[in-house]
Amino acid sequence: MASHWGATVVDGLTERYDLQMTKRPNFLFLITDQQRADWLGCYGHPVLKTPNIDAIAAQGTRFNNFHAASPVCMPNRASLLTGRYPSVHGLRYNGCALPEEANTFVDVLAGAGYHTAAIGKSHLQPFTDAPPMGKTAASIEQASEAWAKTGPEYQEAPSNYQADGRYEIKTPYYGYQHVDMVTSHGDQCGGHYLQWFCENAPDWQALHDPLNELPHNYTCPQAYRTPIPEDLYPTAFIRDRAVDYITSRAGRDDPFFAFVSFPDPHHPFNPPGKYWDMYSPDDFEVTLPFDAHKNPTPPMQWLRNNWKNGDGQTTPQTAMMLDEQHLKEAMALSAGMMAFIDDAVGDIVTSLQESGLSEDTVICYNSDHGDYMGDFNMLLKGAMPARGITRVPFIWSDPENRAPSSTDALCSTVDLAATVLNRAGLEPFNGNQGQSFLPVTKGGDGVRTEALVEYNDGGNRLGFEKPARVRSLITAEWRYTVYLDQTWGELYDLINDPSETENLWDSADHQTVRARMSERITHHLIAQMDESPQSDRIA
Repeated sequence: MASHWGATVVDGLTERYDLQMTKRPNFLFLITDQQRADWLGCYGHPVLKTPNIDAIAAQGTRFNNFHAASPVCMPNRASLLTGRYPSVHGLRYNGCALPEEANTFVDVLAGAGYHTAAIGKSHLQPFTDAPPMGKTAASIEQASEAWAKTGPEYQEAPSNYQADGRYEIKTPYYGYQHVDMVTSHGDQCGGHYLQWFCENAPDWQALHDPLNELPHNYTCPQAYRTPIPEDLYPTAFIRDRAVDYITSRAGRDDPFFAFVSFPDPHHPFNPPGKYWDMYSPDDFEVTLPFDAHKNPTPPMQWLRNNWKNGDGQTTPQTAMMLDEQHLKEAMALSAGMMAFIDDAVGDIVTSLQESGLSEDTVICYNSDHGDYMGDFNMLLKGAMPARGITRVPFIWSDPENRAPSSTDALCSTVDLAATVLNRAGLEPFNGNQGQSFLPVTKGGDGVRTEALVEYNDGGNRLGFEKPARVRSLITAEWRYTVYLDQTWGELYDLINDPSETENLWDSADHQTVRARMSERITHHLIAQMDESPQSDRIA
């Protein structure tokens, strides 16, 4: 058997050891799409019940100050895998693709003898044939011909999954050796799920026909009562594939890393079956209305005017403002989607226990970004990097210490790669920008005092004349945000104003703080480069 070597640092000296001779943990990484941190029972949600996810937190560390590297799906998911910020890894906004040659921590795990699996939503490549905002298919083709370059083969593209049978993804796929692909959102996801759905639902065309929507009295945008039964819904497919995978790993000598990714509770709002009626809009409140903000920013004002004028969204993914009733409806349906995920998590963890693997498995729970979910009457996500969309849940449950704890340590998605590799006894790859927070899970101190958040829009929305370019720096005390070529910005006192209701950008009493934060974010932006290895011979 070939040796796989790990390394650890003791008293400043690096010691190598054979990983085949050392018990290495499995990893079950559970992740949702567009779930803010406070939408879990264990994070204090007053209505939503998530007993199975709470049970993971009851045997691990719950992070209260964990932030996305980018509050949008694709860039942040690429940051999770690469340990790099979007400016460096290249997937800067939705619609780009992570370069196929990108180093990921999954590559490192696989190279050290781990079996690696991605089950569910990946979203490292476009899973739509639609051109980016402001572009036509003809303009993209013309540009491609002008550059005469061959792009990557997009394995998440819808055309791959239209034939009968199962599309075989070319592996390793960003380090994954096994892939059960799910693309898009809602009840009509694509990928391997769609192929499975068509095989298992003889009436699949009728189930996909919007004319067959079940009756309901919801009027909020994107509320849709799907006729698809629970056992054929994407959450059930991901649950069952994860259970199958975990069961197949029982009795194996090699450890595994399983990335189990649910497309919900991302809109559209369409929980199936019993989950549609599980929560009522009357159960929820809009606790932070638009009027609670003392000096709304220009994009917030634009959204307000757009709402009052009755204008719609630029795209289905664009942030919007809604009245209280519509927001409460969206909350109730999102809670139903989360309830289904929580039940699925319970089944997955049970399979881990029944397979005899739980005592050797680190369980993580995370989300790729949040949702405004009623804050200042806003819904979905956008250019304003409020805590509702940057702050996400993260739970680490480790067999070395199955005890409940919580921490206010500041952490970022870019830190996940270094942390998982650290726990596996492996060194990060070159160019990793994150820092391992493993000591925090053992009661130690946090490793960072500042977190950078990048946001790049793929089109001009929310009143911006060109696609928004936004950078934020978050500390325990402040959130500082600059917008490219804008004369205004944001500065919030997170200690005295945790809901971010008063922008102190123009406050005369806070210009020293603003200057200090400006200097600090400049240092972070200077650091956004790929640190390549240096030659031993310096010219």
